[in-house]
Amino acid sequence: MSQQKSDYVADTEIDAALDDLPTDAAIEETVANLEANGFEVVVADSAEDALTTLQSHIPADASVMNGHSTTLEEIGFVDYLSEGDHEWESLADEIWSIDDDAKRQAARRESQTADYFLGGINAIAQTGALVAADRSGSRIGAYPFAASNVVIVSGVNKIVPTLDDALDRLESVAYPLENERAKEAYGVESAIAKQLIFRQELEDGRTTVVLIRDQLGY
Repeated sequence: MSQQKSDYVADTEIDAALDDLPTDAAIEETVANLEANGFEVVVADSAEDALTTLQSHIPADASVMNGHSTTLEEIGFVDYLSEGDHEWESLADEIWSIDDDAKRQAARRESQTADYFLGGINAIAQTGALVAADRSGSRIGAYPFAASNVVIVSGVNKIVPTLDDALDRLESVAYPLENERAKEAYGVESAIAKQLIFRQELEDGRTTVVLIRDQLGY
């Protein structure tokens, strides 16, 4: 199933002012503030560079899980995790091979403690905070503590000036697009049911933010 923003943007209204590409100065300020808040930051010039960064960042034999992320789809990571030439343990493939619903749900919960958990984000404040939400919590559950290492991948279009703007972006850009995707993919509407404001990472090297100089994801 396609996960491209263009598949859904025509079916909904978003606040385009909160989805623009920021200036170089805004990106630099965001990087500096994220780093000051304990996040490792890598700035990639393209989707291809971002995928290469992920390939080199995750060591062989690591268990790897990803939460749903249009950005990870767009840069080719989801296909690479499932089909690529690597030595990781793909927990997602193991989970979706389980036929029993209860056992599959238990495995999904266990996957939150993966060696490396990758996912997207809905907004980034220039002040150095990350904002994300889920209907189920299956993505953001790993971010605060559960996973040993977290890698958050985002287009720079998700950078906005303040935390209030980031919360606005969640409501007026990310949710409308995700809601259209959810209705097509699952037959149900999405919801901002579980929300995370990730202000600081206190464990050195645990959380890496890969910023891509492109307009990607919701």
